[in-house]
Amino acid sequence: MIMVGLAILLWIFGWWLNTRLAEGPYAGTRAVQLAVPLIFGLTVIGVWELLVRGLEVPLVILPAPSAIAVRFSESIPILWADFVQTILKGALSGYVIGCSAAFLMAIAVDRWDFLRMGLLPVGNFVAALPIVGTAPILVMWFGFDWQSKAAVVVVMVFFPMLVNTVAGLREATAMQRDLMETYAASYWQSFFKLRLPAAMPFIFNGLKISTTLALIGAIVAEFFGSPTVGMGFRISTSVGQLSLDMVWAEIVVAALAGTAFYGLVAMIEKAVTFWHPSQRG
Repeated sequence: MIMVGLAILLWIFGWWLNTRLAEGPYAGTRAVQLAVPLIFGLTVIGVWELLVRGLEVPLVILPAPSAIAVRFSESIPILWADFVQTILKGALSGYVIGCSAAFLMAIAVDRWDFLRMGLLPVGNFVAALPIVGTAPILVMWFGFDWQSKAAVVVVMVFFPMLVNTVAGLREATAMQRDLMETYAASYWQSFFKLRLPAAMPFIFNGLKISTTLALIGAIVAEFFGSPTVGMGFRISTSVGQLSLDMVWAEIVVAALAGTAFYGLVAMIEKAVTFWHPSQRG
């Protein structure tokens, strides 16, 4: 019970400290904005550790963060191989192919109305299909290596990216489009000088949504067939072996990769759309 009491005290202290920082005179500074989520995360990990130790929770139910950290440090070569197979090969390649194809298709949809009327309803239908139904089919079509995982990612990211890009290309107002016509601008001149810049916030919104979908698609697809490497393969086999610390180590890798991936896209968005009100300090 001492551990449980320490966990309660740690949570109260972390709550008090974050409240003071978030509501203090320096709340808007960069240091406080970084410190608050860091303190909150460390508090959660500390409470997790103390509760698991104090309540003697079995490893097969919930491993302590220290046990996960030990397993992580001992399994770096395995985790790296899984990261390369799932993230760099499957998720990243599918992300690039799917988002690029969706962007080009969005230009065609914007150019010809019959594509917008015919393709977007089909896209909504395909986007609603469960991954557990499409992944096995694509694995059978493209094989058990990373190519099938990339195909699953393409299907998952294509239509969210397409819908966001089409919406962004139609964001320019009628007055702005009429002004371009009065300047005798061609379709492509109007596209590059007006409509594409106006669509950038929507495009990056689709790119950020797709980062999460790409990771989920690549990992889940490996549950339906994979070589003896990959994050999804490792998670499924480790669960069968009741090695929950290895499962959590893979989850940590996925969380770090997803955060870095999303952060990279957000940094590029800030550099490209610095003029947008959402990016102003």
